[in-house]
Amino acid sequence: MTVDGRVDELTCEVYDVPTDRLESDGTLSWSSTTMVLVRVRSSGSEGLGWTYAGAGVKSVVDGILSGVVLGSEALGVPNANEAMRRACRNLGRPGVASEAISAVDIALWDLKAKLLDLSLSDLFGRAVDEVPVYGSGGFTNYSEAVTERQVEGWVGEQNIPRVKIKIGESWGQEIQRDLDRVDLVRRVAGDAVELFVDANGAYQSKQAIRVAGQLSERGVTWFEEPVSSDDLAGLRAVRHGCDIDVAAGEYGYSPDYFATMISAQAVDCLQADATRCGGYTAWLKAAHVAEAHHLQISAHCAPNLHARVASAAVNLRHVEYFHDHAHLEELLFEGTLSPKGGSMTPDGSPGHGLELRAADAARYRTA
Repeated sequence: MTVDGRVDELTCEVYDVPTDRLESDGTLSWSSTTMVLVRVRSSGSEGLGWTYAGAGVKSVVDGILSGVVLGSEALGVPNANEAMRRACRNLGRPGVASEAISAVDIALWDLKAKLLDLSLSDLFGRAVDEVPVYGSGGFTNYSEAVTERQVEGWVGEQNIPRVKIKIGESWGQEIQRDLDRVDLVRRVAGDAVELFVDANGAYQSKQAIRVAGQLSERGVTWFEEPVSSDDLAGLRAVRHGCDIDVAAGEYGYSPDYFATMISAQAVDCLQADATRCGGYTAWLKAAHVAEAHHLQISAHCAPNLHARVASAAVNLRHVEYFHDHAHLEELLFEGTLSPKGGSMTPDGSPGHGLELRAADAARYRTA
């Protein structure tokens, strides 16, 4: 098949979707999820990409990235990604600029796969047919009843054998409640379910080591961001001071970040988020960096966007089936994948398989 097209249109939209209730982790609270969505078009086909970020991403897409991408070869996604990265030099790569690049990159890959009439799983090359997931939520402000219902939904209704809750409440000042909530989830989920926790950087390193000892006694096997992901020495100290796997990387905005984190021996499993790190192009680079150091990779949030690119990683551990993003994707998109049984199975739909339901999304559009 010969495809010789140029990107002839790029648009950007902002949607803000309320959460079903106020949510909190160890260091932040929120009541809505903002999605910045990019459309790219070529030869009558359209690709979609998005990031879960602030509305300011739209100004970067409209003001800088559109000028770089328009007229570029629709199949030359890595070249476009590099051109976008260079164009954002003076903005500062981490944060908003990288999130904007991510949304455009994902849209370009979706477009390329559609032009070639391929699923992204097949375009990237499948390493696995089924993508393991874990249920993720369990926010620190949840009541016991709400937490129980959520865990029962993951384990009892969807048969997901891995669950994660937030701990580190109030910047690590409520350790007993953290442990009580872990005990609650263990009772509800049962002993056979893998139990993960995420402190969102709320603890100090020695504090986290002490907490880890008590978590280990409760069968916890995954300790995400026990300290700030910027504190590589602290992460390494926790990693070497406990027998639980330490994970971080969700705030990585470039391959250099992941290489530095791994070189610091800070994690047992690397996390990367395609909606932040530079899109699918950069997510695959992160997976390769981890593989070169004999580490696995886990996809952070955005489960339906990650399913197909994650299936191309030979060192994949799992994808986070995050409550807010799963809810939004099911609410606004056709083609979402079921996590029942503990995995998502990408089908042969062209691209990433997701199409926006415009009528349903319109009420949430803010720009």
